[in-house]
Amino acid sequence: MEFAQGKATPRTRMNDILLRFIVGGAVVSVFALLGDVLRPKSFAGLFGAAPSVAIATLVLTVSTQGKEYASLEARSMLFGAVAFFFYALLVSRLLIRGRRSVLSVTALSMTLWFGCAFGCWYAVLR
Repeated sequence: MEFAQGKATPRTRMNDILLRFIVGGAVVSVFALLGDVLRPKSFAGLFGAAPSVAIATLVLTVSTQGKEYASLEARSMLFGAVAFFFYALLVSRLLIRGRRSVLSVTALSMTLWFGCAFGCWYAVLR
């Protein structure tokens, strides 16, 4: 695709935006339906956001950049997901067990998230 090679014309750019809109909307809708069917309803937000955006991004990346580049993106997403798991675990433990400020807990936990993500990158991708 011309857009991926840096030779974007206004028409190519508009086609790319339209493709992103259609693929992203379709994937978000499927995951929102899945979240609506499952119990408890708190899963609805979980299934409506991150997985749908990740899949839509990978589909568009494959179509514009190729499978090899998309595999690198997917690997990076996996490391980010692992880091987010530890972030969410720490946030939930600190907020449930003590009366701490949400702002301070999330700020502290984000350092863990970034440290874990960059640690994965350093250990594996470097």
